Amino acid sequence: MTEALTWIGIGALGAVGAYARFWVGGVVTDRWSGPFPLGTLVVNLSGGFALGMLVGLSVTGPALVVVGTGLLGGYTTFSTWMVEAQRLGEEGDLRRMLLDLAGPMVAGLAATGLGWVAGGALG
Repeated sequence: MTEALTWIGIGALGAVGAYARFWVGGVVTDRWSGPFPLGTLVVNLSGGFALGMLVGLSVTGPALVVVGTGLLGGYTTFSTWMVEAQRLGEEGDLRRMLLDLAGPMVAGLAATGLGWVAGGALG
């Protein structure tokens, strides 16, 4: 894959990932609404698992860059996670804010590790 195709792939799959994030987050939030931002958590955990799978499957080179950076980079979201944590803090819900900050970090590492193990078992 040429460098130009890699960049085009990153942009195209980044758009697909961003749309998927919007859709998945919306579906989760519509079904399980509440004060905790569960939609963002589901998106980030599933994205971490998928990235772990890529690594476990030994995907490398431009394919890893296009799918990992493009698709999964567009799909997962750090900024929304931080804004939602800040909102919880501004509302005075410090317990949920701390849970929203610490929980996804621990769960994200676990999800990515599980994906890596699963990918290794499949590869």
